[in-house]
Amino acid sequence: MISLFFAFFFSQNDAPSLRHPQEFHLENIRQLTFGGQNAEAYWNLEGTKLIYQSTQPEWPDEQILIMNADGSGKTLVSTGKGRCTCGFFIPGTDEIVYSSTDWWDEGPAPKPDRSKGYVWAVNPYFRIFRAKSDGSNRRMLIEELGYFAETTIAPDGSFMVFTSTMNGDLEIYRGDLNGKNIQRLTHELGYDGGPFISWDSKLIAFRRGDVRSKEQKEDYIELLKNSLVRPTKLEIWVMDADGSHKRQITRLGAASFAPSFHPDGKRIIFSSNYGDPKGREFDLWIIGIDGKNLKRITYTPEFDGFPMFTRDGKRLVWASNRNGKVQGETNIFVADWKE
Repeated sequence: MISLFFAFFFSQNDAPSLRHPQEFHLENIRQLTFGGQNAEAYWNLEGTKLIYQSTQPEWPDEQILIMNADGSGKTLVSTGKGRCTCGFFIPGTDEIVYSSTDWWDEGPAPKPDRSKGYVWAVNPYFRIFRAKSDGSNRRMLIEELGYFAETTIAPDGSFMVFTSTMNGDLEIYRGDLNGKNIQRLTHELGYDGGPFISWDSKLIAFRRGDVRSKEQKEDYIELLKNSLVRPTKLEIWVMDADGSHKRQITRLGAASFAPSFHPDGKRIIFSSNYGDPKGREFDLWIIGIDGKNLKRITYTPEFDGFPMFTRDGKRLVWASNRNGKVQGETNIFVADWKE
């Protein structure tokens, strides 16, 4: 998904700084990565380490790394082959999960066919792997056909959720941490994905791309046959951890994605291009789980996405194009959160 960021504008004349004057909730912003494409950084339970994905010249495609909370100690934990995505720590263990295509092809993944417009690839060779945090003792969790990615783990360590096409559509599933006892949580046609579990392990936030008209359904089905989706209209939803009581949180008519919970359990932070008529500028927004009190958090004219709070709610990590040295460069930033 890092390829998403290449499309966004960046002007060297914008005199980039780490904090925009209107970003009242962010203090003491620190840049943790420099150069290349870096995104999807997620905290461990203690808030001492981050697992993230990075594209660098020495690797064929995106790989998974771990670093300390201050950006030191960056360590490659995937194989350095294929394409990887969606790393996450397993609470209470010295293990991680991530998805990779390296078991199938050690080279880079094919680029999405942009002749079909702005589309995301859902590579059918992504499989979920569990490994020690140094990358050793790796094993594939689910040996089924289809796309398996976007995995996050419940903070109490009791289950994982992920997105898959194993039954033909992009749906959200829940399973044990050994890949057993798989339950399908969503059933509607359209892209249900990006599940993220609340800090009390009782709720799941996710993105949904409704396809209601005949034309929307035909476009969605035809793209999915080619392992593509068109993520131009995505809304944020919440469901109970067993898949029940689904409710729509946003109605922005925009591309809203990457939701995660504030530790108070009452708010969700996410990324959206809401408010940009051209749909190119993504910022962080926060909203109550009742769908009220939408508030914009970031204001820089570049991409801001993939936010996650520490468990104590005192720090926020996210990926941003701000302060890039080259056009479209994406890096990881951490800020102290101010209410």
